[in-house]
Amino acid sequence: MSSLAAVRHENNHGPRCSVDSQSEVAEPLIDRTNNNPSSLKRSSPSDSVSGSFMKSDENLRRHSPSRRPSDPEEEAEWSGSEDVEPTTIESKREAPVTWMSLPKKGQLAVLTIARLSEPLAERSFSAYLFYQLRSFDPSLSDKTISGQGGMLTASFAAAQFVTAVWWGRAADSPRIGRKRVILIGLVGTTISCIGVGFSTSFAQALFFRVCAGCLNGNVGVMRTMISEIIQEKKYQSRAFLLLPMCFNVGVVIGPILGGFLADPRSSFPNVFGPGTYLGGKDGVGWMTSFPYALPNIVSSVFILSSALCVIFGLDETHTALRGRPDYGRKLGRWIMRNIFRRRRDSDRYDYHQLRDQDDLQDASPLTDQSEQLHHNPRSPTGPAPVSSSAPSPSKTSIPFRKIFNKNVVLTLISHHLLAMHISAFNALIFLFLPAPRSDNKNSHLPLFFTGGLGLSSKNVGLATAIIGVIGFPLQLLVYPWMNTKLGTLPSYRMFLPFSILAYLSVPYLALLPNEPLLMWPTLTVVLSLQVISRTFSLPGTTLLVNNSTPHPSVLGMIHGLAQSVSSGARTIGPTVGGWGLGLGLGGNFVAAVWWAMACVAAVNWCLLWAIYEGDAGYSAVSAG
Repeated sequence: MSSLAAVRHENNHGPRCSVDSQSEVAEPLIDRTNNNPSSLKRSSPSDSVSGSFMKSDENLRRHSPSRRPSDPEEEAEWSGSEDVEPTTIESKREAPVTWMSLPKKGQLAVLTIARLSEPLAERSFSAYLFYQLRSFDPSLSDKTISGQGGMLTASFAAAQFVTAVWWGRAADSPRIGRKRVILIGLVGTTISCIGVGFSTSFAQALFFRVCAGCLNGNVGVMRTMISEIIQEKKYQSRAFLLLPMCFNVGVVIGPILGGFLADPRSSFPNVFGPGTYLGGKDGVGWMTSFPYALPNIVSSVFILSSALCVIFGLDETHTALRGRPDYGRKLGRWIMRNIFRRRRDSDRYDYHQLRDQDDLQDASPLTDQSEQLHHNPRSPTGPAPVSSSAPSPSKTSIPFRKIFNKNVVLTLISHHLLAMHISAFNALIFLFLPAPRSDNKNSHLPLFFTGGLGLSSKNVGLATAIIGVIGFPLQLLVYPWMNTKLGTLPSYRMFLPFSILAYLSVPYLALLPNEPLLMWPTLTVVLSLQVISRTFSLPGTTLLVNNSTPHPSVLGMIHGLAQSVSSGARTIGPTVGGWGLGLGLGGNFVAAVWWAMACVAAVNWCLLWAIYEGDAGYSAVSAG
């Protein structure tokens, strides 16, 4: 007697059943909506995991998709039957991927909130950095203040360069795990924000910035968690895009927040100044002593709020730690269940194939009884464990020397070069745009000339808005579609040369007449080239790093190392680039630094033809 795997949907379309006439023993299927084992009737949480139903050979033969009925009554039954739809599971798997079809959206939302809080704080700091440094010592020259600002900006990335790989290894350790590393990073960033806001000297601010970089390895760990939450490649292009999208949102909102809240006594004298309700007779005293503390306090509130979201809403993804009691997560479930009274839709059923014990644990109902069974798998009332043929990644380790194969090394080098020329561009473009124009009387075109665009600070902000307005829709709509059509590596190879064209073109903007109708469209085109390129390059390099991992047991370490080499590049790129731009402006060769960046991008592009996209080490797990 053959068995049938049942799939049921009750969403006003009637029940459906998928027939597998080839299998002798049906694989168990699991209800992802109610987290109950599959059944033609509703099952309680205490039901055993069974998910298969036995039908007679006659019924199987009568409903076989390969057989057409010969009897008229049977043909009528055939045409009117709604119970048999052999391609239900297959068509469901082939459905186009959209943002709404992403699995585990709640977990991705928590990671998105945690990621968004950090660039908000970082970019908020950059908005008033120059003025805060001047408040430390008003006698300093603009050149000295600019140098100190560069040191403060680079110190965060330099500290991450030293510590990111170790945070990655800590995230791989069963003693710590991913979630705790993220919480440490968020708490460290909070302390740093408050410390910088209440600093009274450059040395104090530098100390807290270094502390923030040393304690924060979150980007690499978040990428690791996304790869473990979303393991199907068809969803990864969108899932990995969430982090750079958050960064772009922070780039737009952060400077507005920082500029709006900095020095509130001067900005809002009717609220915080002398003689006001909040200010009293002399104004708010601590705002006088620490005029740049308020934006840091607000940023700290954002970060602490995201830390609470992580505590209450994020599941640990480390394989060895999934069964460890997480009291913060239990409290979060209790809050959602008892305070917000979230209504569960019990009328819809969605069954998926149960592959291993981890799937069974992930699908257990969010009730006290099921959690008890989850942590006591040998309970006589609990479900029988489902065996898995693949070994647990957490119990497998590979020698350190075998981690860095040729593909991993070349992928990390490419990742480093991409971070270098993109970070250099981000730093230099906002020095080049406000740089004074030159009459270029001593120019020798097309190579030797100098000058910038002479834009005001308001127009530089407009240029920043152009980058955000172009980049966000591309990331949200165009990149996922294009990546699905072409693939990660081909799309990366195709669009990276756009950066080379942008770097070659930027210096010639200085030769344009100071006519808005000519200058702004040309500037928009050049900026668009670079934005299009990095829209495909940044998530592409993250996916390649993730998939180059030789074994899942070192996934966190690989992402930590990638963040480390990226931080090193973000330290070198702006520092060397700023020095080169200064030499070019003074030496009648402003194009030199931009063309050097184009050469770095060209080497980056050549390396893409020597690497391949792996499978994040899961073939090694399958091979044992």
